[in-house]
Amino acid sequence: MAKSGNNGQAPEHEKSTAARILVINDTQEILDAFRDILEEEGYEALLYSYTFTNVQDIEQLKPDLIILDYLFGTEKSGWQTLQLLKMHRSTAQIPVIVCTAATREVREIEGYLSAHDIQLVAKPFDIDDLLDAVKRALVATTYSAKLMLDRAKAPGEQDGAE
Repeated sequence: MAKSGNNGQAPEHEKSTAARILVINDTQEILDAFRDILEEEGYEALLYSYTFTNVQDIEQLKPDLIILDYLFGTEKSGWQTLQLLKMHRSTAQIPVIVCTAATREVREIEGYLSAHDIQLVAKPFDIDDLLDAVKRALVATTYSAKLMLDRAKAPGEQDGAE
């Protein structure tokens, strides 16, 4: 895929089908690497060098997936953003991948991550491992959405069959 100066946005013809991936990391070089990796795979990369304190800002971006660093400088801002996401109904179902070098700190919240199906990709990461995690998260979300639709349809279909 040819890269152009599109400021992290997918070409116009791909916007409706490309998964929107929000990447939150405080290092510009890491954000640039994520943009290159994700856009090469056909995803739309939304890059932010700060964490969000208002869930409505994330809602407006409508990401299909969030890749989140755990530490910002010495602050656990990624952890705070993750809690914010999971405490709001509108963002709780967005899959999250925590991508961090702070593996010791993340061990403290492993149970929480597992309970919420949040994947962990340790830095430095292998590009294929990251892309596999992205695909798993997006497939799991698509599968969950299909199950919810099927369950919503099932009662109406049963009523008509009686």
